Amino acid sequence: MKFASSLAVLAAAGAQAHYTFPKAGTGGALTGEWEAVRMTENHYSHGPVTDVSSTELTCYQATAQGAPQTLDVKAGDSVTFAVDSKLGHPGPLQFYMAKVPSGQTAASFDGSGAVWFKIYHDGPSGLGTGSITWPSDGKTEVSVTIPSCVQDGEYLLRVEHIALHSAASVGGAQFYIACAQISVTGGSGSLNTGSLVSLPGAYSPTDPGIQFELYWPTPTEYINPGPAPVSC
Repeated sequence: MKFASSLAVLAAAGAQAHYTFPKAGTGGALTGEWEAVRMTENHYSHGPVTDVSSTELTCYQATAQGAPQTLDVKAGDSVTFAVDSKLGHPGPLQFYMAKVPSGQTAASFDGSGAVWFKIYHDGPSGLGTGSITWPSDGKTEVSVTIPSCVQDGEYLLRVEHIALHSAASVGGAQFYIACAQISVTGGSGSLNTGSLVSLPGAYSPTDPGIQFELYWPTPTEYINPGPAPVSC
């Protein structure tokens, strides 16, 4: 009985460490849950994506339908995602954008194909010390600045947090993902996105930033998966 109780406690603790990104907003105001963020498959379980070849890696959405709202955002302003309940595992935070093709809307676009460019990723401190931390550790809200030089139009804004606590073996990294629908105005349109990537498609399960030994031997380098972030 004690062993069964211990397993139950461990299972509950693991579930509490998982998370979603149900709300988004600008200027300090957030929408309700799943209003401008597409409802993700883990909206109940809070569990991660672990297969980088799965179509769930795009937006992890629960249905083919988009969210009911699209956020109005000024280029150069920040968009914030609320975390339910917090980023409970160590690892990098990354943000991507995909411009909605002509004839579609942010609500109808599925994000497939080579359409994504990265606008942010963070890196760890403490490499080589045995005490590695990321700027996003434990956050209950995460934000990103929309480049001031993007083209105006509707986009999918994708947040991705990669938990590395079990990532020493292939398939051990945990991806927590969501896509908000945004409509951007005021951009200069001069952004060079470089080569766009597909999600899935941009990652391999053996990329050094995905299959990663966090604890031992003590890592001295971390390489974020995917392309470099673009800038104005």
